[in-house]
Amino acid sequence: MPNSGYLDESVHWKVRTGQIGFAEPTHREVAQTIRDCGLATEVGHRLGSGKEADVYLARDGEALVAVKVYRQYRTSHRGGGAIKLREMGDRAVREFELLAYAWQGGARVPRPGRRVENMFSMEYLGGPDGPAPELQHVDLKEPDAFLEQTVRGVEGLAEAGLVHSDLSPFNILVYRGEPWFIDLAAAVRVDRLGWPPAVRLEEALTAMRRGAAALARYFRRYDRTWDEADVLRRVRGQIDRFRVV
Repeated sequence: MPNSGYLDESVHWKVRTGQIGFAEPTHREVAQTIRDCGLATEVGHRLGSGKEADVYLARDGEALVAVKVYRQYRTSHRGGGAIKLREMGDRAVREFELLAYAWQGGARVPRPGRRVENMFSMEYLGGPDGPAPELQHVDLKEPDAFLEQTVRGVEGLAEAGLVHSDLSPFNILVYRGEPWFIDLAAAVRVDRLGWPPAVRLEEALTAMRRGAAALARYFRRYDRTWDEADVLRRVRGQIDRFRVV
């Protein structure tokens, strides 16, 4: 379905009339909703949980997919209303758009599938034995080669028009020996920074400096140097291609 708008009129009506619960659904209820929305034909176990969303392993026909579901409520609420209903839905809209944009630009990210309200499907990175591991939990056999692949991947994101705002070993998966980038929810679009562009550019570069520092700490375990200045130079070179400043 088109990635426009978040809550359809039926959901607005439920909120207005109080015909909607304000507790997080159970795993069975989430799985049923995923199937009802047509994002998958089967839903398996939960692959992981973040601060705001859960990711489930699912099957869409013959293909394995991952379905990300943004949580909408807290266990307690004030005034009987939803705490994060629209906010979490809007975040799903934004992340799906950024994921699609990065993938279309050739960045190494999961291929996007479809979005329905606060959920979206994407390519499952993994095999029959389990999902691709986070870089944080991998013992690299060839750290020099992987370090350069990671730098090229970060540069590739910028070439596609994005700077990852939460770059860390937890948001890079090692799949088929290569780094894949996930969790683009708060990425910064650098092809059109908006007004004033200098402020947004500094926001993007600040996020990149944070990410570069986090990855530098990771590669120090292999006595390898992540040249933060070089990474920033290469990313800035890609940003400058868009002539946004």
